[in-house]
Amino acid sequence: MGLRITPLTGAALARALPEVARLRIAVFAEWPYLYDGDLAYEERYLQSYRDSDGAIVVGAFDGERLVGASTGTPLTDHADDFAAAFAPSGINLSEVFYCAESVLLPGYRGQGIGHRFFDARERHARTQGFSRCCFCAVIRPEDHPARPTGYRPLDAFWRGRGYQPLDGVVAAFHWKDQGESEETPKPLQFWIRDL
Repeated sequence: MGLRITPLTGAALARALPEVARLRIAVFAEWPYLYDGDLAYEERYLQSYRDSDGAIVVGAFDGERLVGASTGTPLTDHADDFAAAFAPSGINLSEVFYCAESVLLPGYRGQGIGHRFFDARERHARTQGFSRCCFCAVIRPEDHPARPTGYRPLDAFWRGRGYQPLDGVVAAFHWKDQGESEETPKPLQFWIRDL
């Protein structure tokens, strides 16, 4: 497979965002996010990447087709969403780079692309002078009826990269799950590592 992993910033990032939106809708429809997304919401959500001088999209391309993407911005770009969650930690948000989503179509998984996504975002964060990287992951109950049999969470992968859950730092986001009629709040646990 001739996959090309390419960091995108500026105008190249902005051009990729419509495809990133489609990937987010497709991949996050799966467990554990179960996201029932739409392009109008995605357009609003991804605006923060267009607006941020420090944003990055790391694209995974099969030929010219975007089959995976991983995003990141300075955490201060999301201060309205995350400042309250981080308040008990005493961590200065301006020192932290936020590794947001990583989405990859199923046929391309298990080939090291997740590591390459993190490598590129962490390298980008270091060049901008950040001393830490974080991300957040949805918390779902073990007995959730939609949990697939044999599902393996990514905790071991994240720990292997040096990330640890940040005790007590949990944010809440609202979205509509597949098969539901209304948005409901979902807890998201933050993970962090020093660079």
